[in-house]
Amino acid sequence: MLGIKKLHILIIKQFALLFVGTFFISLFVLMMQFVWQYVDILIGKGLTLDIMAQFFWYMSLMMVPQALPLAILLSSLITFGNLSESSELTAIKAAGISLSQTLRPLAIIVVAIAFASFYFQNNIGPMAKSKIGQLMISMQQKSPELEIPEGIFYDGIPNCNIYVQKKDLKTGMLYGIMIYRMTDSYEDAAIVLADSGMLQSTAEKKHLLLTLYSGEWFENMRNSDMGNNATTPYRRETFWHKQIVLDFDGDFNLADANIFGQKAEAKSLNQIREDIDSLNHFYDSIGRTYFREAKTFVYNISGLAKADSLRAIQAEKKKTYDYDSVYEHLDADKQRMAVNSALAKVNQQVTDLDFKSMLTSDGDRTLRLHKMEAINKFVLSLSCIIFFFIGAPLGAIIRKGGLGIPIIISVIVYIIFYILDSTGFRMARGGMWAIWFGKGLGTAVLAPTAAFITYKANNDSAVFNIDAYIELGMRLLGMRRKRTVAGKEVIINDPDYSRDVEELQRISDEVTQYSHEHNLKSPPNIIKVFFKYQPDHEIERISEELEAVIEDLGNTRDHIVLGLLGRYPVVSEKAHTRPFERRWLNIMAAIIVPLGAFLYIRMWTFRLRLLKDLRTIKQTNKLITERIAKKGLAKQNIQTTSTL
Repeated sequence: MLGIKKLHILIIKQFALLFVGTFFISLFVLMMQFVWQYVDILIGKGLTLDIMAQFFWYMSLMMVPQALPLAILLSSLITFGNLSESSELTAIKAAGISLSQTLRPLAIIVVAIAFASFYFQNNIGPMAKSKIGQLMISMQQKSPELEIPEGIFYDGIPNCNIYVQKKDLKTGMLYGIMIYRMTDSYEDAAIVLADSGMLQSTAEKKHLLLTLYSGEWFENMRNSDMGNNATTPYRRETFWHKQIVLDFDGDFNLADANIFGQKAEAKSLNQIREDIDSLNHFYDSIGRTYFREAKTFVYNISGLAKADSLRAIQAEKKKTYDYDSVYEHLDADKQRMAVNSALAKVNQQVTDLDFKSMLTSDGDRTLRLHKMEAINKFVLSLSCIIFFFIGAPLGAIIRKGGLGIPIIISVIVYIIFYILDSTGFRMARGGMWAIWFGKGLGTAVLAPTAAFITYKANNDSAVFNIDAYIELGMRLLGMRRKRTVAGKEVIINDPDYSRDVEELQRISDEVTQYSHEHNLKSPPNIIKVFFKYQPDHEIERISEELEAVIEDLGNTRDHIVLGLLGRYPVVSEKAHTRPFERRWLNIMAAIIVPLGAFLYIRMWTFRLRLLKDLRTIKQTNKLITERIAKKGLAKQNIQTTSTL
C-alpha cells in the first residue's frame, strides 16, 4: 500500500510540473489569438502602459477557463507518454497496478480543477469579461494617436483634412501644408495653404496648436442669412505667421461599465437565472400586447374598423357590401385613390409588423444568449474531465513523450472540440438548433471518445494499429494485397516437384469443373444470398490445396518458378457467397433496399473477380508445370530421392 502511495506522489509531481508549464503556454497562445482579433483597436491609439496592463490582466483572467482544458489534455498526454516510453507504465502494470488505479489520484485532482474552473467562471470570469469589454469600448472611442503621413490627406483630426508634402522627423516641421476645414456645410469650407508649420498638442491634450508660416487663408463668407445669392463674398488673408487651435481629445476616457455589464457573458449563474425570468416576463407582456392589437383591430378597404371581439368582427363582415361591385361602379380616379389608400395601409402594417418582428427576434436572441452562457459554464468545466480521460489513455497507448507527437495530438483534439463547439454556438444563437444540442455538441462527441479510449487503454487494446485499419479498409473496398514470394537463402527441404505437378494439374481440372458448375458470370441468386445461405466449401478446399503447393514450391532455387508463384492471386473464399457471416445481418441488409442493392452488386463483382482469379490460376499452373518439365526438375528430384 505504501508503494502505491509513493507511485501516486511520483505521478502527481510529474503531472503538476507539466500542468503549470502547459497552462501558461496555452494561456499565452489564447491571449495572442485574442489580441490578433482586436489588434486594429490597439494599434495607433497611444495607449499608456497602465491601460495596456489592465487590458492584458483582464484578458488573461478571461482566458483561464479556456486554457485549463487544453493544459490538462497536453500535460496528461505528456505525463503518461513519458511513462510508457520509458517502460515505467509497463513495470507498474507488471506489479499488479492497473491503469485505472494509476489514473485515480490524477482524476481526483482534475475533478477539483473542474470545480475550480466552474467557480472561476461564475465569480471571477464575469467581472473580467465586464472589465475587458469596458476597456475595448473605451479604446474604440479613443481618438487615434496623431501621426500625419506624407503625400496623402489625413482625416484623423475632427472637421479637418490635412495634406503634408514633406516632414522633418527630427525637428517636427511640416512643409507644403494644405488644410481643408469643414464646419457646418460645404459652403462654409475654408482652405489654408502654408509653406511650413508645426503641430503640437496642448498640455491638457484637449486641443492641437497648429503654427503656420508664410501662407494664405481662403474662406467662403456665405451663411444662411445671405440666402442663395450668387455674389456671396469670400475672405482671403495672407499671413506670415499664424496659429490655429484645433479640437482633438487625446485622453483615454473610460466608458460606462453598464454598457457591457448587461451582456450574458458578464453575469454569474444566479444573475442569469434572475435576468431570464425578468426577460421572459418583459417579452411575454410585449407578446400579449401585440396579440391583443392583432385580435382587436381589423383592416378593410374603407378604413380601419374596430371591434370588441371576433364575433363582432364576423357580424360586421356580414353587413358589408360586395366590394367588387362597389369598386366597379367608381370612376377611374376614385378607383386609383382606393387602391393607393389600400396599398398605403398594407405597407404601414407591414412596416409595423417588421418592427415588432425585429423587437421579438432581439428578445429571443437575448434569451438564447443567456441560456447558452449558463450552459457554457458547465461545458467548459466538464471539458477538463473529458480532456483528461482522452489525454492520459492516449499517452499510455501511443508510448511517445516529449513535446512532439503529444502537441500534435492535443492540437488536433482541441481543434475538433473548438470547431464542434463554435458550430453549435452559432447554430444555437441563430435559433436553427436547440440550445442544449448546440452547446452540448462538442461534449457529446468527445465524451464517448474519451470513454472508448480509456476502455481500450485499460485493456491494453491496440487502438492505433495501422495495419488492422488498413486491412479493414481494404476488405470494405474489396481490395487485397499482392502475393509476394521471395527466394530463401537457406533451403532445408527441396520441393517435391513431381507431386506438386500432379497437384497443380488436378487443381486445374477442379477449377474448370467449378467454373462450369457455378456459372460465375451470371448474377447471384437473391434468395440464396440473403435468406438461404449455403457455404461454398469447394472453393475453400481448392484454395487450401493451392496454398500448400505454393508453400512447397517456395523452397525452389529456380527464380522463374518463384516469379510465377507471385502471379497467383489471393483468393477471397467467402466474399462471393454472402455479405455477412450472421444470417440476421443478411436479412436486415435485404430489407434495407439501398444497402441490399449495394451489397448485391458488390457480390456480383466478387463473383466476376473470382472467375478471373480461377483463369489466372489455371494459366499459372500451366506455366509452372511447363517450366518444371522443361528444366527436368521433377526428374532431378526423383534421382536425388533414389540416391538418398
